[in-house]
Amino acid sequence: MRLRFRLGRRLVRDRRGVASVEMALMTPIVFALMFTTFEGGNYLWTEHKVIKGVRQGARYAARLPFTSYDCSSTAPTGTTDIPLDNIKNVVRTGLPSGQAFPKVKGWSNNDITITVSCDSGTQTGLYKTVAGGAPRVTVSTVVVYPALLGLLGFDTTNVKVRAQAQAAVAGV
Repeated sequence: MRLRFRLGRRLVRDRRGVASVEMALMTPIVFALMFTTFEGGNYLWTEHKVIKGVRQGARYAARLPFTSYDCSSTAPTGTTDIPLDNIKNVVRTGLPSGQAFPKVKGWSNNDITITVSCDSGTQTGLYKTVAGGAPRVTVSTVVVYPALLGLLGFDTTNVKVRAQAQAAVAGV
């Protein structure tokens, strides 16, 4: 009995291997925090790229001539000089030609919506000669978020990034 007591006491006082046990207990928590930080940063970076792309597309669309817009409909007319795909390409890639990789993996022109609204009460200054008033172009998009955790087998198909920007057409 006394031998068992001594052996138990010696075992309790022995500190070898404590660091290994602590590491084994902390490793899952450290990895969870690490992946959460990576995923959160990736989401914010993706959201930033989508928001900046939509703003850039709205500004590009606002510089198109007034003849590109018809205030009697809710869509740009898309003249042969400036096709609507150019606006969508600027949103998605930053170039009107679209000859660059999209800013976000899987982002296509079908994900981008362009609408026009007109303020008929504005018939002064720059909009004096524009029939129907001052056109405003709105560019919006919904992009499926390409999650890092999706690579590990998690279902992230319902995670989407949304953005919208509006600009008054200057017809420059």
